[in-house]
Amino acid sequence: MNQSMNEEINMKKKNHVFLNVGMVGLSWFIILLLGKENIKKYLPASIFILFVEKLHAAHGKKQKWWVFYNKPKSYFFGEFPYQVGPFFMLALWTLKKAYGDFKPFILLNAGISAFFAFPLTYMAKQIKYYRLNRINHVQFFFYFFYKSFLLYGFQYLIERWFSKREKEVT
Repeated sequence: MNQSMNEEINMKKKNHVFLNVGMVGLSWFIILLLGKENIKKYLPASIFILFVEKLHAAHGKKQKWWVFYNKPKSYFFGEFPYQVGPFFMLALWTLKKAYGDFKPFILLNAGISAFFAFPLTYMAKQIKYYRLNRINHVQFFFYFFYKSFLLYGFQYLIERWFSKREKEVT
């Protein structure tokens, strides 16, 4: 390999690292703006859906639904920054903004899922971050979107459980 090719690979790797750090850093900054009470209220459901996403992403990676351009076998360089950054932040944020009214919650999540599946995935391919491999954009949309029902349902069960315990105590 010649020197210019090595420099190009190193630059792409630096861009990947910069993008990953920026994605996680910005997401956690936004999480801190949600407020302590909101974080405490919605944290269990968000952790649950993060766990579901980690399992589903492991399956997707095994099935080669997507490919990361740099280090395609590295979980910490590929899926992990997205999961602990934007995915986790958006789970907390959508619960804070729309939980309690199912239709707006689902519409908000549909919009976010569509953004990730279509324009963001197109941009990621253009900058050589990741690309879809064995699924198309519509399937990728549903990959994200179905989790909104699980997120809402789990939060509902948590709140129902806490209100039941509260009634037992009084």
